[in-house]
Amino acid sequence: MDNQNSLSEIEKIRARLHQAQLPANLMEKATQQIERITLAFKYGGNLSQLDITEKYIDWIVNLPWTAKTQDNLNITNTKQILDKNHFGLEKIKTRVLEYLSVLIVQKQRLQTNVFHAPSLFFIGLAGTGKTTFAMSVAESLGRKFVRIPFGGLSSALDLRGQSKTSPEAEPGMIIRALRRAGTKNPVILLDELDRITPESKSAIMGVLIELLDPGQNQNFNDYFIDFPFDLSEVLFIATANNTNTISTAVMDRLEVIQMPSYSDDEKIAIAKTYVLPKYLKDSGLTAENIVIDDTVWTKIARPLGFDAGIRTLERTIEGIVRKAAYKMVSGQGTKFVINEGNIKEFLD
Repeated sequence: MDNQNSLSEIEKIRARLHQAQLPANLMEKATQQIERITLAFKYGGNLSQLDITEKYIDWIVNLPWTAKTQDNLNITNTKQILDKNHFGLEKIKTRVLEYLSVLIVQKQRLQTNVFHAPSLFFIGLAGTGKTTFAMSVAESLGRKFVRIPFGGLSSALDLRGQSKTSPEAEPGMIIRALRRAGTKNPVILLDELDRITPESKSAIMGVLIELLDPGQNQNFNDYFIDFPFDLSEVLFIATANNTNTISTAVMDRLEVIQMPSYSDDEKIAIAKTYVLPKYLKDSGLTAENIVIDDTVWTKIARPLGFDAGIRTLERTIEGIVRKAAYKMVSGQGTKFVINEGNIKEFLD
């Protein structure tokens, strides 16, 4: 690309920048960066500088500096959503409703968009409903939902980004989550905090304190963006299987909700009410095509021994539906009654 074309590209970047709604200081900073690169190209600048600037402008103009969703502060609606998405777990639902009630009172009485209640922290074994509860909170408030997986996170820079001086540099996972959400007040799920690699634990915990502390998160600084982003309206929710590796300072900023294991009776009720209808609907089958006898539900709920959550149950039922679909398209019938006599062929 010759200098003339490069200068033309710079003009496109400049136009894009000035069409965006940015904080005044950031607009000034980005404009100065474009002026510097324009000057550099007049005296033989290189393409890598242009690529870095273009990438940086693309990021800052696509961040939700002001965009946000309006909260639906209706506790009756929240209860309906929790009941729709979760069987039982009444104590957990009550804790969530109490938590959201505090946020509602704060907003009504204090006229603020910034919540000061500790962030929810769902702790429990795999499949006990931690992530779906977080999604239900987002749904009830009418907020966007974004998940950040902490499993195997190896560096605080994964959260905070890298300096834009390198062509390979990227913003961190927090800024990327905000861009995906398209709003400055999403629900962000910090998922599996106990799975951070040990060697990076202390640095990552330091970033978590900044994210979760209302006194600090108004000026979160991603190294790539290099300009404070206000996270005070983000609702953070965290999950973990246990708290052994999580620092006391982080725990102090979280409200722990312990998720119980499901009993076999609860799993069977969940399977009948939620899981089987879902997989039938997803596959295009109906309740007329698959009938499961009450005598075999225990084997479906516990095919491999005790399991605290319902993921194995979901996979088992998905497999049953898949096998029934195969039998149907193979001409083996249109209605399958699963009982003691044939359960093994549907579970294999």
